[in-house]
Amino acid sequence: MKIEIGRYQQQKEDYSAFVPGAFPPKGIFDYAQETLIKAAEAGHLIGKLDGITHMLPDVDFFLYMFVAKDATSSAQIEGTKATIVDAIEMDAGIATQQTDASDILYYIKALHYGTGRLKEFPLSLRLIREIHSQLIEGARTSHFADPGQFRRSQNWIGGTAPSNASYVPPTVDEMNRALSDFEKFLHAKLQAPPLLRIALTHAQFETIHPFLDGNGRTGRLLITMLLCHWNLLERPVLFLSSYFKKHQKVYYSKLDSYHDGQVEEWINFFLDGVIETANESIKISKQITTLRVDDMAKIQSLAKRESVSGVLILRKLFSSPIIGTRNIMEWTGFSRAGAQKAIDRFVNLGILQVRDETEKYDRSYTYDEYLNIFF
Repeated sequence: MKIEIGRYQQQKEDYSAFVPGAFPPKGIFDYAQETLIKAAEAGHLIGKLDGITHMLPDVDFFLYMFVAKDATSSAQIEGTKATIVDAIEMDAGIATQQTDASDILYYIKALHYGTGRLKEFPLSLRLIREIHSQLIEGARTSHFADPGQFRRSQNWIGGTAPSNASYVPPTVDEMNRALSDFEKFLHAKLQAPPLLRIALTHAQFETIHPFLDGNGRTGRLLITMLLCHWNLLERPVLFLSSYFKKHQKVYYSKLDSYHDGQVEEWINFFLDGVIETANESIKISKQITTLRVDDMAKIQSLAKRESVSGVLILRKLFSSPIIGTRNIMEWTGFSRAGAQKAIDRFVNLGILQVRDETEKYDRSYTYDEYLNIFF
C-alpha cells in the first residue's frame, strides 16, 4: 500500500523540492501480517540481546568496540576512509599520522553525549541540534556544516545543484514545519511497536534533511538513542550502520522509496537489518564471554602480584585493544620498564601481539583475538 509522505513542488529557482505532508499520515502503521510478524521477531531478538549483555561482566568496557564499529561504518557511508583500527590508534594516542579517523571519534563522542543527556533532558529538536554539534564541530572532514544549527538555505543530495540533484529536501520554511511534526511524533503516545516508530523516525529525519552536513550520521545516531530511550535496550549494543554500509545502495534506494510512499518497503529493510544485526551481536557477546574466561584463566596462572595487575590490564584491553607502554603506565602507575614487563607477560601468554616487528622503540601491541571478533 502506498502512503503519501509528501510530494515534489516546483520552486521559482527552476528545481523541484520535496514537501513532506502532515506527519504521521493516516495509515502509516497499517502493515501486512508478514511485516508485523517480522517486527515481533526483531523485538524478541533485541530482548534476547539485552538479556545476554546483562550477563557480560564489565559490560561498559565491551561497549566501546560495539560503538566504535558502528561509528566507523556510519562515517564510511559518508565517505570517510579511516578504519576502526585507525580510530582506536588515534584514541589510544599511538597513531603515527592524522587521518579522518577523527570523524569516527566524534561520532562516539556524540553518542555518549546524547545517551547521557537523555537521562536529564527530553528528546527534542534542541537535543538533536546538540548532538549534531558534538558530531560535527571540530571533525576533520566536516566543513561549513554550521554545527548545531538547522540549515537556513537549500541543500541537496547528488549532483552539482538542486536542478540536477538526485534528491532535493524541503525548502527552509517547509523544513521547519516538517520538523515541528517530527518532534510531536517523538513525544506522541502511539499504540505502535517501538521498532516501527524508530524505523519511521530515521526515514522521516533523512527525508527532512535539516542540516547542511551530517544528516546521515545524526539520523543513524538517533536509531541507537531511541532503542535505549524507548526501553528496548538498557545499553547501546545494537547498531545498524554496519548493515546499512553492507547494503549501502539498497539503503539509499529504500529511503528513496520511503519518501515516494513505499513505506512498507523501508520498514521491511529496516527490520531485516535489526534481525541480522541482533543475531550478530548475540554471537559476538557469546564469543566475548568465552574469550574473557579463557584469558582470565591465563592471567590467574601468574604469580599473585602479576595476576592482580594482569586482571586490571585485561579489563582495560576490552575498551582499548591497541596499546603501547604509555597506556599501561596510565592504567597501573608502573614505570616504563614495569609497563613493558607487563606487556611482555601478555605477549608470552598469547593475549597481546606485536603490531609491527620492525619497530624498535615505542612499539604498539594488539589484542588480536578480541579485535577479530568484530571483523
